[in-house]
Amino acid sequence: MRHSRVNAKCALGTLALALALPVIAQDAPESLLPPGFGEAPAAPAPSGAQPARPATPAVPAPMVQPLPFADVAPADDALSNASEDALTEEELAAQKQKYDLPEGARRSLDRVGPLTSAQLGLAADAFGRRSGLFLATLMKETRAPITSRWASILLRRALLSATDTPRDINGADWVAERAWLLLRMGEADSARLLVQSVDSDQFTPRLYAVAMQTYLATADPAGLCPLSAGALRYSEEPGWDMTRPICAALSGDQGTASATLNQAQRRGVVRGIDYRLAEKVVGTGFNARRSVKIEWDEVDRLTAWRFGLATALNVEIPDQLYATAGQHVRAWEARAPALSAVRRLPGVEVAARLGVFSNKALVGFYSQLGADGDAASDVADRIEALRTAYRGASADERLQAMRTLWRDNAQPDYVGLIATARAAAALPIGSVETRDAANLVAAMLTAGYDRNAARWSGVARQAEGDGAGDLWALLAVGAPSSVVDISESRIASFVEGSGGRKGQMLIAGLAGLARVNSQASASLAQDNGLNLTANSRWARAIGQAAVRGEKATVALLAATGMQTADWSRLPPAHLYHIVAALHQVGLDPEARMIAAEAISRS
Repeated sequence: MRHSRVNAKCALGTLALALALPVIAQDAPESLLPPGFGEAPAAPAPSGAQPARPATPAVPAPMVQPLPFADVAPADDALSNASEDALTEEELAAQKQKYDLPEGARRSLDRVGPLTSAQLGLAADAFGRRSGLFLATLMKETRAPITSRWASILLRRALLSATDTPRDINGADWVAERAWLLLRMGEADSARLLVQSVDSDQFTPRLYAVAMQTYLATADPAGLCPLSAGALRYSEEPGWDMTRPICAALSGDQGTASATLNQAQRRGVVRGIDYRLAEKVVGTGFNARRSVKIEWDEVDRLTAWRFGLATALNVEIPDQLYATAGQHVRAWEARAPALSAVRRLPGVEVAARLGVFSNKALVGFYSQLGADGDAASDVADRIEALRTAYRGASADERLQAMRTLWRDNAQPDYVGLIATARAAAALPIGSVETRDAANLVAAMLTAGYDRNAARWSGVARQAEGDGAGDLWALLAVGAPSSVVDISESRIASFVEGSGGRKGQMLIAGLAGLARVNSQASASLAQDNGLNLTANSRWARAIGQAAVRGEKATVALLAATGMQTADWSRLPPAHLYHIVAALHQVGLDPEARMIAAEAISRS
């Protein structure tokens, strides 16, 4: 008996490790930013100097992450003090594991997060002395994904940083709230990193609930098994009850799996598609003899349970169900290991827009898709254009390929800009159409190649015609230092030529970055119907957090100020308060990229 249990545990452990390896093998997520991003810029060249030809940019590090689907956030009940005498055999084993852990190996809840300051994480005191309950409420109430790709990248960094746990919240619950927000941002792998940063014997009901969502979002039902015994003590969530047969099957105990699955069916724990998906997972276990067909005809919405099990089983989910779940679900799909590259394509492009995928991750995906040879003809044409954009024999050939990926030069596809960011940064400065130059700079700034973009300032100073205004505006807010004329008359000219809203975004960005003096900012804002005063609780809160130097709080409040799916609905005044607060706390690079993104996407 003991030998069979050991074999079962080994089998489960092997399967779980195989499913979780891409995440477990990493101590911390790699940066989305290119080398040198945010460092002090070199002194600008004299206005009459010819810009130097850019060196080929260093390759940015790949990103490591790709549904919280509970309609209601999990409860925050305190742990009960159940008597050890009442524990089952499995629960006793789980309890014994925590006592077997050497004290020195136990991880503190006082400071949790995979990103340290040496790994581009924020400082331990980045949330300052703010109330943990206040911050947790902000995280719960923030509707994600948020408008800005760059604001999302910054928020991800803040949530993953090893920050001090606030004084008035349990450390495990603090991790749970951060992971819950990451899930809603589409950052399933990042949420998993946080959940795995807490020892299982320190889980609270809240963290168990978020862990369930996290392992389903990463399509890893086996990841739930080590937590199952503990969760069953504190949670009545049907999903945890269904881990009994699922985990038994994955460990090779088909007798227990069948018995508990049949019992769950009789009790009506789950029904319909939810039961059939669990039954199909059980059927994948060792020595299983179940064959289950999954049909979606009567299913009206996608839940975390349905997404997680279907994706793990490589069961195709109808597109109309994805439409019921939100864009972040597609971002989860983007990194699902069981799916082919063709199946992941819609999710990957959403993930790029949301900031979940970096330029390098996106290009690497297209390379894999091209190598698989399964892409539709139009997608294959885009992959070939991308290959030419990076490896074409001449600058003209590479630029023409980039135009193909941008699709519409006047309003380029944002995913196309992200995909061509490094290719644009490597293109030599030369005689190009002004609109092309604007799109090249916009592409560079999607991935943080701000120094490469700044080298096009000479072209911007001489540019005329279509695109000249956008090229100038992007460099005015996005370059590491002032490389173009930012006079009041030049700003007014742009506003007049570009239309009201984009002009307001430019004024907001320049004022927030303090690239025009306060008197000129006030005059320009008044002339163009823009109110820059802190006339809301949110505006005052982000301004006060900036005064206190709380970088993570500012990043969180920036996200709460961008809770809309469309840039056209973001108030320009919000952009001003966000950019100003980031600039004040020393997050100027991110502030500039958000301001540039507003110009590109408005």
